Amino acid sequence: MAIERVKKFFQKYGMEDRIQEFDVSSATVELAAAALHCKPQRIAKTLSFLVEGRAMLIVTAGDVRIDNPKYKAQFGTKAKMLPRDEAETLVGHAVGGVCPFAVNEGVNVYLDESLRRFETVFPACGSGNSAIELTIPELEEYSGFIGWVDVCKLVS
Repeated sequence: MAIERVKKFFQKYGMEDRIQEFDVSSATVELAAAALHCKPQRIAKTLSFLVEGRAMLIVTAGDVRIDNPKYKAQFGTKAKMLPRDEAETLVGHAVGGVCPFAVNEGVNVYLDESLRRFETVFPACGSGNSAIELTIPELEEYSGFIGWVDVCKLVS
């Protein structure tokens, strides 16, 4: 199970006890915000894309969506979400629990500028009922991200 993989990952840093598991689903931004009693924008949603046959992740704030022209300018291709049934195989986590921790080798992770507004955010931890609160520097450190990108726009 992917959450066990993420717990083992954070165990190396003595942080596994910071992972929160809920009796309710946190598989969407709205459900996660309700479970965590926080504003939806502080949910760090991890979106999975297919680029040249490889999985790529972009972690964004909960109140934004991909801006296709910005995405194409950044990555040189149209945004193509990873098919739902391929996420677990290609990334290592199923949809609803996709996160930037303990992902499969070769999966590139990017952080979107939309996250920089917050001191802390809540990414999932490999299951549809888990999260961890991290500062932005912690998210940078533990996500193994390649770089910051600006590929989103606020949802109106």
